[in-house]
Amino acid sequence: MIFDSFLKALGQLTDRRFLGVLMAGIGLTLALLAGFYAGFVLLIGWLLPDSFSLPWIGEITWVDNALTWAGVPLMLVLSIFLMVPVASAFMGIFLETIADAVEKRHYPSLPKARSVGILEGLLDALKFLGVLIAVNLVALVVYLLVAPLAPFVFWVVNGILLGREYAQLVALRRLDAAGAAAFRRRHRPTIFAAGVLMTVPLTIPVVNILVPILGAATFTHLFHRLNSGSIPARSA
Repeated sequence: MIFDSFLKALGQLTDRRFLGVLMAGIGLTLALLAGFYAGFVLLIGWLLPDSFSLPWIGEITWVDNALTWAGVPLMLVLSIFLMVPVASAFMGIFLETIADAVEKRHYPSLPKARSVGILEGLLDALKFLGVLIAVNLVALVVYLLVAPLAPFVFWVVNGILLGREYAQLVALRRLDAAGAAAFRRRHRPTIFAAGVLMTVPLTIPVVNILVPILGAATFTHLFHRLNSGSIPARSA
């Protein structure tokens, strides 16, 4: 069920609305990384002098340049961690566009969903972002204690968090808050597994840009397959 939903989401990537969100996502991600890189360069320039001298070696003028260039691969590594909150923010901002595109193509008989406004989605994403950052800061201790298992811990922790958030926001388009919570409880193992499936590609630079779109589409499919029959069809 999960992989079938994921493949359906993958098959719709060429949809005009998907591509529009993808372009916005690439722009937002690059802007975020560029901001961090600019901050890194400014920090290096502030901490290190333009040149200094060492005994027996002489004047050194290249350290700040070397560290500036080293910032490029550092940003690629940092993108692995940045894409988790980015994926969460995307879900709040672009969920409506992606879910609506999925439903129009695959579930045309459904009645119109409750609109989750950009402001409402953004506020929810910001609240979740705080939880996400706090939990991952605590998880950093675990990463250091069990370094060889750090990737698996990262996948599990963020799989739980992203799965919950994706399922909640998708369900709220069709159910009230109590119904969405009941939906998550009823299908917790499936939601967790789908959350991990979305989290693993977040650790792959460049590929991770696609994850927010695929996540929103995959969870839309999952919701309708798991909740099949509980939503009346659109009247003729």
